[in-house]
Amino acid sequence: MYLMIRSKKILTNAHHRRSIAASLVQGVYILERDRQENRQSANALAPPWWEFFNFQLVHVLVDPDDLSFFGSIYELRLPHSSCNYLAQTPPKYVVAFRGTITKPGSSSQDLKLDLQFMKNKLQHSSRFHLGLQAVQNIVSKGGGENIWLAGHSLGSAIALLVGRNMVKLGYHLEKYLFNPSFASLPFEKIKNEKLKHGARIAVSVITAGLAAAVKLNSQKPHQDDEFRVLSAWIPYLFVNPSDPICSEYIGYFTHREKMMTIAGGKIGRIAAQNSIASIISTARGNKSEACHLLPSAYVTTNLGPCQDFKQAHGIHQWWRPDLRLEYKLHQYR
Repeated sequence: MYLMIRSKKILTNAHHRRSIAASLVQGVYILERDRQENRQSANALAPPWWEFFNFQLVHVLVDPDDLSFFGSIYELRLPHSSCNYLAQTPPKYVVAFRGTITKPGSSSQDLKLDLQFMKNKLQHSSRFHLGLQAVQNIVSKGGGENIWLAGHSLGSAIALLVGRNMVKLGYHLEKYLFNPSFASLPFEKIKNEKLKHGARIAVSVITAGLAAAVKLNSQKPHQDDEFRVLSAWIPYLFVNPSDPICSEYIGYFTHREKMMTIAGGKIGRIAAQNSIASIISTARGNKSEACHLLPSAYVTTNLGPCQDFKQAHGIHQWWRPDLRLEYKLHQYR
């Protein structure tokens, strides 16, 4: 009974929902470390990360290239009748994806996928296809209303790709992206605000110009329609300004709002939907989509001090109760 009451409280509180999603992602990290160090049964360290919240591990996603564990499917073990009075429906399933592990055992494949992400080619990876298939299987059995997607770093990129594809199929899954990777020049590192804003404007103009040069504008109605469809889906992003891997999301949304006031917003709309890398790839005959570019998002920023990159990028920061957070909703119109 205690576990049941605790789980109900956790799943109706925003802080606790964030904490539980981060903890389930951490469970995937520890699950992979258990595999690498051959910790089994009573010696395994991963189970408490989901059992504490009354979840059960029902399936592990395995990378066929290196046999590493990169994702998990959890099922909440609460009777449906006990959830009737909850203010917000809890998930029946959570599909979580870990990020890069730099220690030997899976680092080679993880770093290879990091590079694929930078080239806008993560959609060709087996991890994405396995993740998408797993989510589609769950949705086919019970719909998409009670499914969460969660990921950290590289895992956020995979979860984001899966989520985008499910939106195109008509399913808006609740999504928690921790320190999501953003493929861009590190504009947020520029301290001078005028210089930073000017640099972003220049890149936006170049991006829009390149898009026109390779005739991506001929696809503009389709792109606008797709972006508009995606705009109704609002994933939760959790970013840290001291983390160069995800901090560009802060500038991306802020700059996009400013660009919508220039030239009737046309340059801003084109730049918001394209990256220079995706344009060049398309120009070479390889259709490429900048999947990290989002129409809408609910962005939570950790404004607390960080001692180093490890702390700023770590998943562990997101279950702390003493965070100094800033919240902002960004919607594409």
